[in-house]
Amino acid sequence: MITTLVIGASENPQRYSYLAVKRLLKYQHAVNAIGLKTGRIDSVTIDTGFPDYKNIHTITLYINPSRQPAYYDYILSLHPKRVIFNPGTENPEFEILLVKNNIEAVEACTLVMLSTNQYER
Repeated sequence: MITTLVIGASENPQRYSYLAVKRLLKYQHAVNAIGLKTGRIDSVTIDTGFPDYKNIHTITLYINPSRQPAYYDYILSLHPKRVIFNPGTENPEFEILLVKNNIEAVEACTLVMLSTNQYER
């Protein structure tokens, strides 16, 4: 089972991060979530800050590139296998840093990847 961390999670059903958490759960993935405010999406607690998660395989980003530098060290410390840059989150600077640290950087849409069976690998 792939454990995914959603960064930029929101309880707002109109947000793509909310839909991603719901869809990941539907496909029976383990999900952790970080947002600006604490909350819940079904069984998933939205944490704030930089929790000490373990065994994160994939991080999927829903935060603007201008906010990402605050997360660089944190994301690297989690040692994920890949980071997905959803539309609007693309960040060449961070992508280069990830690759230099042997982390796959993927510009894609988590929702599309799940619906087309491209997520698990």
